[in-house]
Amino acid sequence: MRSPRLANPLLAITLSFLAVHCGRKGDPVPRPRAAAQAMEAHLEGLRKIRLVLPSTDMNGTPLAGVESLRVLYLPLGLAKPTPEEVFSRGEVVLERRRPDLPGPGEALVMDLQSLQRPPGWIVIVAVRLGEVPGRPSEVLPWLDPAL
Repeated sequence: MRSPRLANPLLAITLSFLAVHCGRKGDPVPRPRAAAQAMEAHLEGLRKIRLVLPSTDMNGTPLAGVESLRVLYLPLGLAKPTPEEVFSRGEVVLERRRPDLPGPGEALVMDLQSLQRPPGWIVIVAVRLGEVPGRPSEVLPWLDPAL
């Protein structure tokens, strides 16, 4: 019995080269992170806010956690702004980062005694790893610190 021989050795070399070198090169590309859902925010007195951190992202996927919380402030205008307006035009006045944050779905009370701003509006945004901001919370009034 005869052993099989390749009719064209150049074809065999080319096929083996393509089989070894096909595919994507480099590190795997992580899937883009979706923004976190908006968190629940309620005033507890004049200078404290009770927050419930989001537990899912915009796609409904559970979150492992958030990297930071940002408080954005916008001065008073003629009408109450939407959360997106405060987020786009406001300034970051306070930021709280991990590891000082509770897990997803857990509550946190933020004390804003150090925030010295005139009357206006505030929203809180959860920021995921990679600087991906979530949806802003509902707009909360910020009263005169002299009260």
